[in-house]
Amino acid sequence: MTSSSTQARPAAEFPGRSVPGMQRPPAPGALFACRTFAWRTLIKLKYVQDHLGTAVVFPVILTLVFTYLLGGAIAGTPGDYLQFFLPGVIVLSLVASSMMSALTLNRDIATGMFDRVRSTPIWQPAVLVGTMGGDVLRYALTSVVPLALGLLLGFRPDGGFAGVVLALLYLQLFTFSVSWLWMFFAVLIPQPTAAAGVVNLLQFILLFGSNILAPSQTMPGWLEAVVKLNPVTHAATTTRGLMHGDLSGGDLTAGLLACAALIVVFATPTALLYNRKQR
Repeated sequence: MTSSSTQARPAAEFPGRSVPGMQRPPAPGALFACRTFAWRTLIKLKYVQDHLGTAVVFPVILTLVFTYLLGGAIAGTPGDYLQFFLPGVIVLSLVASSMMSALTLNRDIATGMFDRVRSTPIWQPAVLVGTMGGDVLRYALTSVVPLALGLLLGFRPDGGFAGVVLALLYLQLFTFSVSWLWMFFAVLIPQPTAAAGVVNLLQFILLFGSNILAPSQTMPGWLEAVVKLNPVTHAATTTRGLMHGDLSGGDLTAGLLACAALIVVFATPTALLYNRKQR
């Protein structure tokens, strides 16, 4: 009785079943999926203190501490050191900030958020592409905050407004490039604690094994040769040259090649590892 009465009821009373005359909504396109994950990344600036602190507080502390604590010992006066150090501290802050999205992706994979995303009918690379696209605003904030503070403290870029804008645009490219390095380890290492340890150690080596804090010419010969192999060194040199208007063609080429090398070496393996996790 119950079975026959159920079968006699119209299909419209069963919302879980298909309704005659209605079509399935179209699947979201790649652009929409990328935009969604970019917005997810931007929201974290408001609700995740680590992201906002790395973008704003960290660069301010670095600029003040190194300029007034070590500037006199390295360059003679804090003012002279600020002219050398400020472009470097922007690079340092951006490299540190670029880790956050990679570590967030690693936590998503470890906690099951990744499994929920890969079960949806979206363009799967949007997770990586959208996250990096949403980071553009955070990188801009991380660049502008120490620059504004440096201008208040007496930093004067000889390259003028155009040189500063070109330097900031180059830094967006470099930060996008180095982000693939962190994304590679975020996808490769499943444990969040282990991934954070490896990324932080590698970041420490890249930042303090560069010419951000002191000119490479003042270092021993063997160390200077190692520092010149560091992509962060070429990024800092390119940024200084653009801001001060004395960038040579060779340094610009080296800075662009450093970006290209990071993308070529790490972007493809990261995408392959990411796609393998979806199977």
